[in-house]
Amino acid sequence: MKITEVEAIWLQLPVVDERCDGTQDTLIVRVHTDAGIIGVGEVDSSPMVAKAIIEAPLSHAIARGLRQCVLGQNPLDIAVLWERMYQGTIFFGRGGAAQQAISGIDMALWDIMGKALGLPVYQLLGGAFHTKLRAYASNLFGATPAATYEQARRLVDQGFSAVKFGWGPLGQSEALDIALVQQARAGLGDAVDLMIDGGLAYDASTAIRRSHQFAEFRPYWLEEPLHPDDLEGYARLVQASPLRIAAGEQETTIQGFQALLDAGLDVIQPDVARVGGISRAIEIGRLTAQRRRLCVNHSYKTGVSIAASLHFLAALPNAALLEYCVEQSALRQTLTRQRFPLVDGFVAVPQEPGLGIDLDEEVVARYRVG
Repeated sequence: MKITEVEAIWLQLPVVDERCDGTQDTLIVRVHTDAGIIGVGEVDSSPMVAKAIIEAPLSHAIARGLRQCVLGQNPLDIAVLWERMYQGTIFFGRGGAAQQAISGIDMALWDIMGKALGLPVYQLLGGAFHTKLRAYASNLFGATPAATYEQARRLVDQGFSAVKFGWGPLGQSEALDIALVQQARAGLGDAVDLMIDGGLAYDASTAIRRSHQFAEFRPYWLEEPLHPDDLEGYARLVQASPLRIAAGEQETTIQGFQALLDAGLDVIQPDVARVGGISRAIEIGRLTAQRRRLCVNHSYKTGVSIAASLHFLAALPNAALLEYCVEQSALRQTLTRQRFPLVDGFVAVPQEPGLGIDLDEEVVARYRVG
């Protein structure tokens, strides 16, 4: 079997604004083979940038587009092709958007292998420690504390046993921060876990202060309150905070995740559409397991990323939670025919071959750019 084509498909809603909502656009990757098997993946990056990285022509030996790195190759040689893509983009890669773009192709290769062998991807990763994962609803803080309360009530009514609020107006003032978290807890009640995403809003000293102020509302964790480069600040925060500290969604490399582990973070959050695909996500998860830390996916995209996240988390002993984006955009809700329903607070791992997803081609055509 050989790879015959790589499609990079940029999808975008008619209106994109500055809110931190990754479901407003995406880059879908389809890898075609001469056996008629097509694999699907997703990239969480600037779609136009990642599309250029995939489609770029040869510049020189270590500066070439990812498509050129894999055309004509055996799609089942996933580790070999990952290395070809990494080596082929050394000049402008070794992390960042290049690694994010690799994610889409790698994800599609695992989809192809599963379809070729008639097995779900998690089985190819060594089997399932979990056949379902407890989903936490992931959304932005409301514009006001009162709006946050109402959002929390709705999500509890939908059956979630854990909810995360983040970004939005958080970080504008101490009083507002505390009010937002207080109303999130009030809306959820005592039985539902609350996560707080700090959205890069603080310096280390402020984050330490907020962690103590938020503690009375019993957050399950405080996520990404600091700039991702502030490793010294994270080390200070971990030592001083009464809360679990989580981060990792901005990282793309193994070295970056090792640094977070060394800083002492309690929860590590790789995004399968950013870190180099399933190949790297499972490796990061296993490194996290060796340190006896929690591994939880970051994912704020479409059903493609949800499926890929379910597969790599299923294959980890230290994964129990699934980030489940509840944004109502058309790309998040309708791009895949599979809807990944919440049942008693859990989402089931797909059992079909490959990732277990199908794209709705009408949705692809409606939101395709170019």
